[in-house]
Amino acid sequence: MKRTVYSRTKVLLFACLNLAAVFLIGLDQSADAQVSPGKVKNIVIVHGAFADGSGFLDIYRILTKKGYHVTIVQLPLTSFEEDVAATNRELERQDGPAILVGHSWGGTVITQAGASAKVAGLVYIEGFQPEVGETTLDLATSAPTAPEYGILPPDSKGLLYYSKEKYHAGFAGDLPKETADFMYATQGPFPVKSFTTKVTQAAWKTKPSWAIVSSDDKSINPIILKRMYKRAGSVVTEIKASHVVFMSQPQKVAAVIEAAAMGSLK
Repeated sequence: MKRTVYSRTKVLLFACLNLAAVFLIGLDQSADAQVSPGKVKNIVIVHGAFADGSGFLDIYRILTKKGYHVTIVQLPLTSFEEDVAATNRELERQDGPAILVGHSWGGTVITQAGASAKVAGLVYIEGFQPEVGETTLDLATSAPTAPEYGILPPDSKGLLYYSKEKYHAGFAGDLPKETADFMYATQGPFPVKSFTTKVTQAAWKTKPSWAIVSSDDKSINPIILKRMYKRAGSVVTEIKASHVVFMSQPQKVAAVIEAAAMGSLK
């Protein structure tokens, strides 16, 4: 009888220890997947022209692994107003405050859409940051372009495309050529009227903003970026990368987005 009681005690003890171990392992594995209290958990990302939202796959993976809810807006790229409307639709779907992120042309879009009450902060990844009454074209032409710059003149329908010959060097110079070739093949037309539409709201004037400047950007002169971000008082991080820094340096870009979610850079 004593032996039986002892055996049962051992079995129960062993079972308890196993359950405790599983619980602790689970805590350890999920530690990185918890968003700390005080952080904004929703991230809404707006891509730029001559590309789509799929380039943010690595950023999505990094941030969702840490517990953030990430939404990538697929812009229609048909007009400034419709791009802003598409962004606002995604903001309305968020269950709380969001960090709104914009790349290149997406920066102009978030400048307008960022006025939403859902937006807690803005992150500009090589993004245009116009003032009220300014157009993207005003900013894009405020400093000389690089020899690698490849946006072609508008065609007979008023649509813009990025040159096939210059796409790799001008748009994605630090990515493999095969990747750049695929991105070129998937680019959609972009209406020149979007670049000439004036912004009527500048969210960066009332919301905190963070910004990334790529020192090797050949599509937007870094001088333009630095001027805009200084004017806005944005927290700036400079990275040696091409125009698509979010693809070539995703960890660094994700760190800036997370810093915005936390409210300050580490």
